[in-house]
Amino acid sequence: MARKGRSRNAGPSEGAVPGGEITLKGIPASPGVAIGRAFLLDSEEIPIVRQAVAPSEIPQEIARFEEALIKTRREILGIQAKISEEIGSEHGEIFNAHLMVLEDRALIEEVVTRLKDDQVAVESIFAEVLRKYVKAFSKVEDEYLRERTSDLEDVGRRILHNLTGLKRRGLSELAQPVIVVAYDLSPSDTASMHRQHVIGFVTDIGGRTSHTAIMAKSLEIPAVVGLETATRRIRPDDQLVVYGSTGTVIVNPEPQTLKTYEELKLKLETLDQALLKVKDLPAETPDGRRVQLAANIELPEEIPSVIAHGAEGIGLYRTEFFYMNRKDLPTEEEQFEAYRHVAKALAPHPVVIRTIDLGGDKFMSEFRVPHEMNPFLGWRAIRFCLARPDIFKVQLRATLRASVFGKIKLMYPMISGVEELRAANEILEEVKGELTREGKPFDPKVEVGAMIEVPSAALTVDLLAKEASFFSIGTNDLIQYSLAVDRVNEKIAYLYEPAHPAVLRLIRQIIDVAHEHHLWVGMCGEMAGEPALALILLGLGLDSFSTSPVNVPRIKQVIRAVPTFRAKEVVKEAMRLATGREVEDFAQGRLRELVPEAAK
Repeated sequence: MARKGRSRNAGPSEGAVPGGEITLKGIPASPGVAIGRAFLLDSEEIPIVRQAVAPSEIPQEIARFEEALIKTRREILGIQAKISEEIGSEHGEIFNAHLMVLEDRALIEEVVTRLKDDQVAVESIFAEVLRKYVKAFSKVEDEYLRERTSDLEDVGRRILHNLTGLKRRGLSELAQPVIVVAYDLSPSDTASMHRQHVIGFVTDIGGRTSHTAIMAKSLEIPAVVGLETATRRIRPDDQLVVYGSTGTVIVNPEPQTLKTYEELKLKLETLDQALLKVKDLPAETPDGRRVQLAANIELPEEIPSVIAHGAEGIGLYRTEFFYMNRKDLPTEEEQFEAYRHVAKALAPHPVVIRTIDLGGDKFMSEFRVPHEMNPFLGWRAIRFCLARPDIFKVQLRATLRASVFGKIKLMYPMISGVEELRAANEILEEVKGELTREGKPFDPKVEVGAMIEVPSAALTVDLLAKEASFFSIGTNDLIQYSLAVDRVNEKIAYLYEPAHPAVLRLIRQIIDVAHEHHLWVGMCGEMAGEPALALILLGLGLDSFSTSPVNVPRIKQVIRAVPTFRAKEVVKEAMRLATGREVEDFAQGRLRELVPEAAK
C-alpha cells in the first residue's frame, strides 16, 4: 500500500550513472505503469546576454517588450480557447491567472524604468525583474500567492522566448511517446498533454491534490510527483519506468527490472480490461449485501470517466475548485448550471455535493485571509461558510435549484459538533424560504449530511445522528487530526497511517452508532480506494465507497468477491493487531488470498 513520503533516492547525489539503475521514490499521483524515454521540459536555462544599448535605442527596446507581451497574450488566449473547447471551460479558466501576469502594471513599469536607468537589452532587465518577483512570491505567507509562482514562471518563460526568438521546447510538438520530467508542470503544460504523446510524467514538486495530479488521473496517465531531485538526476532520453501506484521511478532499469515492469504493465492492462467487464454489474457481495460504489469528482468534465468506470453516482463533488485559480467569485448561475449538468447526467443515481471546503491550503487571495499558525485547524470549511453567509447562500441557492434535475444531496465539511450543523441548517432554511418566495423550484426533501473528519464529531455521532440525514467519513483529515500528523509535511509522512488501530476504532464507532440511528455511512477519502483497506471497510459495515473513477472497478471486484462473513473475519483479526503496519500487511495478505487479482 503506497504511502506519501519523503524521497528516498538511491545512487549518486547528482545525475544518473551511465548504465546504472537508480530508483527514486515520490508521491503516487496517478496509477499505472509507463515505460519510455525521458523528455526534460524546459530544463535548460534560457541564455541571456547582458548587452548594453544606446539611449536612442530605448524606445525600440520598449517596443520589443510590448510586442513580446502581445505575442505571449495571443499564445495563452489560444491555449485557453483550445482547452475550453476540448476539455471544458473550468480548465480554461485556469489561464486567467496567466493573463493577469501580463497585465501587471507594477511589473511592466519596473521593467521600463530599469530599462531606461540601466540601458541594457530588455530581455536581461525582464529576466532580473522576473527572478525578483518569483523570489518574493515564493516567500509570502499566503498559500494562494505562493501557488501562483508557477504561473508567473510559466508566463515569464514564454515572454523570454518571445524576446530572444528562441523556440520553446513544447509538449505539443512531440512526435513520439515520452515520459515528461519537470520541476513542476504549469496548467498550460498539462493542457498541452491532452491527446499528445505523453505516456507519463514525473515532477520534483507537487502533491496528490495538485492540478497536475488531477489532470493526470482524468487523462489516466501514470504519474509520480514530489520527487525533489528528478530534474537533476534524470537526463534527456534516459529510459524510465514510472509506477504511479506506488510513487516509484526507475532510471535506466537493468534488463531484469525492465522485464519485471513490462510484465506488470501487461498484467495491469489485462486486469483493467477485465475489470471494465464488471463495470455494469452491481456492487454486491456473493451473499447478497449491496453497497453503493460512487466516484469523487472536482469538475463536471469528469462525468464521462465516472460513467465509463461503472460508478453509481457521485459520493463527493469537491466544489471549492469553482473558487480557485480566479480573482472573482463564481456566480449562482455558473454553479447552478454545473450542478444541474452533473445531476442530470448521473440521474437516477445520487450526487453528493460538498459545500465549500476553502481554507487550510485552499484560499482565494481575494479574501485576504490573515496568516494562521495552524491553517488546517483554523478558519476553513464550514467555519468559513458560517462566517461568510453571503458566499455560502449563493452556493446553497444554486444547489437547491439544481436538485429538481436529479438526486442531489448536500454535505457540510469539517463539522465538529451539533452547534455548527444547526447553524448551517438555519442558513439552508433561510435560503429555502427565499427560493419559495421567488417561486423558484427545488426539492424540499434534499438530504443533508455531515462529513465526519474531526475527532469531536466522531465521538459525538450519536448526537449528530439526530439532526443529519447521513454521514460521510473524510479519512484524509480524520487520520490527520486523530494522529496529529500534518499530511502534507513530508518529514512526518511515515506517521500518516490509514490502518492505525485508533483510526479503525473511530471508523467502527462511527458506522455502528450511525446504524443504530438508521443512518447510512459513506466514505470519500483516499482510504476508500485502497483494495486491502476496502476489505476491512466492507467488514466494518460501510454502506458507500466513493473514490477516484479509475479505482471504482477494482473496489467493485473486491466487493463482488468477498462474502460479508469473510470480511467480518478479516476485521476481527485486524482489530487485534497493535500497529498500522501490522494491519496493512495482514490486510494485504488476506486480499491476496481472497481476491488475488486485486492485490498489488
